[in-house]
Amino acid sequence: MFDADFAERFNALLRWRRDVRHFAPRAVAEADMTALLDCAALAPSVGNAQPWRFVRLRSPAIGDALAAHVDEQSARAAQGYAGQTRHEHYLSLKLHGLREAPELMAVFCDDRPEAGHGLGIATMPETLRYSCVLAIHTLWLAARLRGIGLGWVSILDPEAVHAMLDVPAHWSLIALLCIGYPAQESNMPELEQRGWQAREPLADRVFER
Repeated sequence: MFDADFAERFNALLRWRRDVRHFAPRAVAEADMTALLDCAALAPSVGNAQPWRFVRLRSPAIGDALAAHVDEQSARAAQGYAGQTRHEHYLSLKLHGLREAPELMAVFCDDRPEAGHGLGIATMPETLRYSCVLAIHTLWLAARLRGIGLGWVSILDPEAVHAMLDVPAHWSLIALLCIGYPAQESNMPELEQRGWQAREPLADRVFER
């Protein structure tokens, strides 16, 4: 079913998946957005609970508020590097594309889903959130396959975003995503290009007991 050519192309897909912060001024077709969500819904989930909740952000006012919030949080985070050699480096990084991306989406985890009937979460309830991360990664690969980029914005206050979007109290924010076509293609992470952090040897992260 999956031959060597498919395996090689799949490996290339993994290598070309990037966290995008620079977006081209081009809309994403609604059919493509539907396809990305359909693919995300194929992700595995604990107890088949499917706890992911996708909130597409249509309001320009909400988008502006989120961008301003992330800018504020980024400035606050920069203070943690004050006096370090990385301070100016941090300030030079473009940390989000909230003002440029044609599509913004927040991903929440329903911490009390009816689906799944509690299977698999009695001792590790966090697996619900891990399931949502798998859905995001599946969406990310499906986007890259179509030439669409995704940026995961994490320098934010989850409670503030939760309040802005007015979602149920038992939903936990997992990710704020920027979705659109990359301004330019690259198979190297931008943080590696900018000298912030290179990919380190896998052997340093594999252990045996």
